[in-house]
Amino acid sequence: MESAKNAALLPEMDLSQKTGELSIDGDVMNIKKIVVGQLDVNCYIVSDDSKSDALIIDPGDESERIIDVIDSAGLEPKYILFTHAHYDHVCAVKELRDRYKAVVVMHEQEKETYGMTAQLCMSWGYDAEDFPEADLIVKDGDIISIGSVPLKVIHTPGHTPGSICIYGENTLFTGDTLFKGSAGRTDLPGGDFGLLSASLKRLMLLPPETAVMCGHDDVTSIADEMRNNPFIKRR
Repeated sequence: MESAKNAALLPEMDLSQKTGELSIDGDVMNIKKIVVGQLDVNCYIVSDDSKSDALIIDPGDESERIIDVIDSAGLEPKYILFTHAHYDHVCAVKELRDRYKAVVVMHEQEKETYGMTAQLCMSWGYDAEDFPEADLIVKDGDIISIGSVPLKVIHTPGHTPGSICIYGENTLFTGDTLFKGSAGRTDLPGGDFGLLSASLKRLMLLPPETAVMCGHDDVTSIADEMRNNPFIKRR
């Protein structure tokens, strides 16, 4: 497991680790990344440095591994948040919700996508109860607090209608909206390239030094994406 002293320094470091785990200990907010599932989704555990409160972002699979990381760190998840509701980002939610009694969080426009995901996964052998309803429906501008750390919800439709990013402490969690050198696909149900382009434009208004924690692949920064991402440069 690798470590860094501050998430704001991430753009200066090569912290990619495709199949392992990553731990970032900042001055206020700590981040643990676990790569899970067949599609290598980045599940993040975000916690307050001074408390045990934590947020789970995109628990796509391998609940046992996620639980082991959380319990080994002595954390107490208060929320489980979906940046969007495709199956590779949500399929471990039941086990985690049952264990920690955490509040499941989703954008108000992501209910249809979540329902389609549940139907698809049930055709693979999952049960309906594996996809509990969201306990907290959020919208653009809402704040989720993890201990003393406020995290802002940014509605970024395009990959799905209810895709969201989470921003706080100079760090942005983007799900499948923005990747290092790329962006989310828009050819699945609910995808819209025009909306995605507008969402990317909005994200580029954040400070250039903002560290970007993507839903797949490597860490990047707003500055790097403004310089190098073809989906940004061609606007």
